[in-house]
Amino acid sequence: MKIVVLDGHTANPGDLDWSPLRNLGDLTVYDRTPADQVADRSAGATVLVTNKVPLPRPVLEGLPDLKLVTVCATGYNIVDTVAARELGIVVANVPAYSTPSVVQLTFALLLELTHHVGEHNDSVHRGEWVACQDFSYSLTPLIELEGLTMGIVGLGNIGRGVAAVARAFGMEIATLDRPSAQGLSGVRRMSLEELFAVSDVVSLHSPQTPETTGMVNRDLLSRMKPSAFLLNTSRGGLIVEQDLADALNEGKIAGAGLDVLSVEPPKPDNPLLTAKNCVITPHIAWASLSARRRLLDVTFKNVEAFLTGNPQNVVNA
Repeated sequence: MKIVVLDGHTANPGDLDWSPLRNLGDLTVYDRTPADQVADRSAGATVLVTNKVPLPRPVLEGLPDLKLVTVCATGYNIVDTVAARELGIVVANVPAYSTPSVVQLTFALLLELTHHVGEHNDSVHRGEWVACQDFSYSLTPLIELEGLTMGIVGLGNIGRGVAAVARAFGMEIATLDRPSAQGLSGVRRMSLEELFAVSDVVSLHSPQTPETTGMVNRDLLSRMKPSAFLLNTSRGGLIVEQDLADALNEGKIAGAGLDVLSVEPPKPDNPLLTAKNCVITPHIAWASLSARRRLLDVTFKNVEAFLTGNPQNVVNA
């Protein structure tokens, strides 16, 4: 049986082991696969593993031997799941593997915005502390989180994890008035517009759907406090990027911490790359060693479960 990994580099740049998958079949691992090589590299495969390489209907229709696509991620929009179902191809994903890591990076972004650790570290290494007359100095206002309101958009596993950590910092929690908020005590439930207006920090943890694409726009941003921060560790397409850049450059909000952008890697003219007070990381929230180890482990188990006739994590049943 032929197993092909189309883009293994981001999940495993060399610090993890593909051998559990190799034990299940004739394995070929490609670090990256350009779109024009997907069909050739996938030919004859029974199992395809993909992270971000798209598998649209025309590609799937040209792979008569293909029986399983396991997406090495939680999101699976890169696969035409309807076409796959019609062609008898099972599509599986890896749910909830990165929750602790995404929660952690969410607060890494927030703490950078509130304490500017990187900027102060650079200052010390430039010799400015050595030359200082005082034992302590700060380059920016230092903001304490206790007592501030964290508005959380999306209360899945990650959103609930962020709420727990925010509470540990002494923050108040606001969220949307949705069924997902049931069972959480001490949480203020409100409309999206009110949440943006009352929150000192808004953190996005919503999937990108036709309804949520571009939901953070000029109107919503105009409702935020000028002292407020926006965080996004979910999907870049939730934000109208020019509107956010304008809000930052005009001082309408205090700052933004982003791990995702609408196009990745971004184009050089993305307005957020030059916006004021905008901290951007290259989509790394999911990518801790522990999270990637869990990701590959479940991917291997997805293949093994399929081969034993008991497919798991199926998204196109």
